[in-house]
Amino acid sequence: MAQKIVAGNWKMNLDATSAQQLISEVIHMTNDEYQGDAQVIFSPSFPFLGMVNHQIKDHERFHLSAQNLHQEEKGAYTGEVAGAMLKSVGCSYVIIGHSERRQYFHEDNALLAKKIDVALTNGLKPIYCIGETLEERNAGKTLQVNERQLSEGAFHLSGDAFSQLVIAYEPVWCIGTGVSATPEDAQEVHASIRQLIEDKYGKEISLNTTILYGGSVKPHTAPELFAQKDIDGGLIGGASLKSRDFVDIIKAFA
Repeated sequence: MAQKIVAGNWKMNLDATSAQQLISEVIHMTNDEYQGDAQVIFSPSFPFLGMVNHQIKDHERFHLSAQNLHQEEKGAYTGEVAGAMLKSVGCSYVIIGHSERRQYFHEDNALLAKKIDVALTNGLKPIYCIGETLEERNAGKTLQVNERQLSEGAFHLSGDAFSQLVIAYEPVWCIGTGVSATPEDAQEVHASIRQLIEDKYGKEISLNTTILYGGSVKPHTAPELFAQKDIDGGLIGGASLKSRDFVDIIKAFA
């Protein structure tokens, strides 16, 4: 069975003081209010990784993720961060292929495949993001886009390697808009993604692959989304910056 996960992607937000306060609030509120087995992942900006790791290291439920990494192991790449560096400061996960990286930094599937490889080499679990734009959705290309992003970015992996991945379906037309796909629409796409994985790697790996939904999840939409058969949690953006909202989303599993 796939691990249930709620991951908070802070993007380029907060300062050190507010980040520390947010982590403290989420840890205490979650420990007090949630008794389930979902994992919680924090994905702060690079400067806060060490600080957040220090806060969560004694709490088994909570894990640390980076928002990106470079596709090379090391070298003269000013401003970039290597997988080994992320591992050394406590990261277990790294987000790869977020739609904002694809859109603003022109990262394509071939580059993202290299990033997945270097993440796995350094013991990091990739949270690999896929999803269609509004234009692609309106053109009926949702399944085609997801299949291409999966196959070109991740289907070069062996079954054992692919088993380390978390897939995040993020309909680009929902991100930052406040619009969310209906639970039924999201479930339909998640089921098609799981089927693509089964066709490539078999039923066992497919059933055990965590597939997150990442499209403007809010506390009031999370329960019905998380109740869907093939939705194993969420990759949360704006709501992860508010402790009450984020904890209520975690509690949606209950």
